This record gives sequence, structure tokens and C-alpha cells, in this order.
Amino acid sequence: MKHRIVVLGAGYAGAFAAGNLARRLSPADVEVTVVNAVPDFVERMRLHQLAIGQDLGVRKLADVFAGTGVRLRLARVTGIDPERRTVAVTGEDGDDELAYDTLLYALGSSAAHHGVPGVAEHAFDVTGRSSALRLRERLAGLGEGGTVLVVGEGLTGIETATEFAESRPDLSVALAARGELGAWLSPKARRHLRQAFDRLGVTVHEHTRIEAVEPTRALTTDGTSVPADVTVWAAGFAVHPIAAAGGLEVAETGQIIVDRSMRSVSHPDVYAAGDCAYAIGENGRPLPMSCASAGFTNMQATAAIIARLTGSEVPVTGLKYYGNHISLGRRDAIFQMVDGRVRSKSWYLGGRMAARLKSGVLKGAGWGIAHPTFGMPKRKRRLATAPDRAGVRVAA
Repeated sequence: MKHRIVVLGAGYAGAFAAGNLARRLSPADVEVTVVNAVPDFVERMRLHQLAIGQDLGVRKLADVFAGTGVRLRLARVTGIDPERRTVAVTGEDGDDELAYDTLLYALGSSAAHHGVPGVAEHAFDVTGRSSALRLRERLAGLGEGGTVLVVGEGLTGIETATEFAESRPDLSVALAARGELGAWLSPKARRHLRQAFDRLGVTVHEHTRIEAVEPTRALTTDGTSVPADVTVWAAGFAVHPIAAAGGLEVAETGQIIVDRSMRSVSHPDVYAAGDCAYAIGENGRPLPMSCASAGFTNMQATAAIIARLTGSEVPVTGLKYYGNHISLGRRDAIFQMVDGRVRSKSWYLGGRMAARLKSGVLKGAGWGIAHPTFGMPKRKRRLATAPDRAGVRVAA
């Protein structure tokens, strides 16, 4: 019986990891299956563009994994049982159960509602393709003078507000920030950000906390009513409770606590990558939920899985966060470097050059997903041991 590797999720972390594992491990010993709820790869970093009406190319996962040896299972994960080493899924064929020997958990994250009344019922978000398309339809129905409120001053909130304002100057776009807009940027970058908001006509409500969302407005903690035909919730991310419900050791955030090799500290057959991994970076702080972190953690996880299965020393992949790259529409952006303590350095890159660089990053990430085995060693490594029928590993 082959060693069964199951990868949950085909986002930035999971898709590349699945291709990496299939490319580098011998198909005579290993079977790699990736489970994903939808048939297409979702470019999450560009969903705000999709929501405002821009056309993004669709990459079918069946095409992405064609010829790689990866088995694609289109189904939604409903639970995991790490003691029995099984994953419960549901799809077009109904409920099923997948057995694994090694599990790579990369289910990503969704919008964090923080228990605010009305968010689930009335707000929109750009954390998934279906939610972005729902927002796209709603925005298409807004006429001139329609009001859009983006809640959240992080990267997603800033990119969403500026993209909407640039693409739809007929709309009145505002952003609600809990603190000062761009407070985490260097002074020069912060000034660049404010100039971009002024140029695009985005209204900023600083030091504003939203305590409720209604169909045509949002209410703040001081009782102020902010008009909003559409409220876009971008106030952070949350992971699915599946890992915690399955008995894996998780942090307060619900993320799987992993060691330096991305291996679960409670279940050695489980690895995590991307937003759902509670990984400590080289600065001693948890890695932020981001595409960059997905890249670092998936490379470390796959390297560790391959090394342990083939009897090699586990290599150490760098886990350093270098900075933030923020799109401000299609023709402007900010690239802010950070130091080892994630504090903004005085130097930053802004304007069209930064926008071109960000465009290149997005295209590169998409191309990398479309070619998950490109540039990897052609040599298929055999496992150091051979699995018996019961899934217990014995000497080869």
C-alpha cells in the first residue's frame, strides 16, 4: 500500500505543496491527493479586483495538476479525525471519508466577524471567490452616488477601498479605521497613502469602531450612523474551527500550533501551512496571515515531509517577514520594508514603479500555481521505508 499524503486546500500554500510533493517523491511509494471545495484556483490577492468588475483569468485545478501525478478531489472538508487519520468530506457524490498517512492542512482563512451584529447578514467580503462575485453583483447594481463603506484599515481594506474608488469614481467610497490610517507605515509612506486616498476621493473615518451593520448603514460605538448601501468587511481573518474540533492543538486564533518544521505539536502525522498555521518566525513572533507566509510555510512543510519520508535531514527554510506591498488601484502602490521586529523602516517604494512590482508579484504567484512542478528536481525520491497494508511503516 502506498503512503497516502492528503493535502487539504488548493490555495497559494496547498496547490504548490501538492505539486512539489508529487514531483519529488516516487509514485511507486506515494499517492498525493489534494482536496478542494471548488474546481478553480482562487487568486485571493486579486479578489477585490474581481469584486469591482475586472475580469480575472480562471485556472482550472484539473489543468494545474494535469501530468503531475496529483489526484484532485473536489469536495468540502467537514471534519478530521487525527486519531484514526481520516478526513470527512462532502461533495457531489455525497459524504465520504479519506484515509491518510500524512496530512498537510492548508484550508486558509475567511473573514473574521468578531461577533459584530449584522456582519453575517448584511456585509460583504473579498476572502473567497463566491463572496467576491456576490459583492460584484451588488456593486454593479449601484447607481451614481451609491455609498460603499470598507471596514478595516489593514492591507485588504486599503486595497479594496482604493481599487473601488479608482474603478468606480461615480461611487462614494469610505473606509472605517479603528486607529490612524497607515499608522504602521513609515512617515513618508503614510503621507503617500493619505495623498492616494485624497486623490481618489476616499473618505476616512479614523478611530472608528463599527458595532453593528444594517442594510443601508453601519453604526459606530459612539452612536454615529455611517451611510452604506454596501458594507465591505475587511476587519481581519479567522480560520475554520475544523482543526480545533478534531482535537489538534491550536492557538487562541484557532490556528494549528506547529514546530519549526510546520509539524503539529500534538499530532506528528499532521502538518500545516498558510493562514491556518500558527508558526513562529525568525523574529520570535507569529507569522502574519499573508501570501508571503503561505509561501514560507508551505516550502518548509513540504521539505520536512519529504525529508522525513526519505530518511534525510530536515532542512530549515527561512521564516522572515520582509515587508508589505499594498496596491492603491492599478497605477499606484506602496512597498514598505520592515525590520526584524516588524517595524517599518524609513525607506519605502511608492508610485508606478511599486505598482508594476506588485503586478509582477501577482503574475508570478499565479504562474507559479499554474506550473506547480516547474524547476523542481526530476529525480523521484524513494521512501526510506515501505508501508505495510495496515499503514504501519516497516524497514524496506
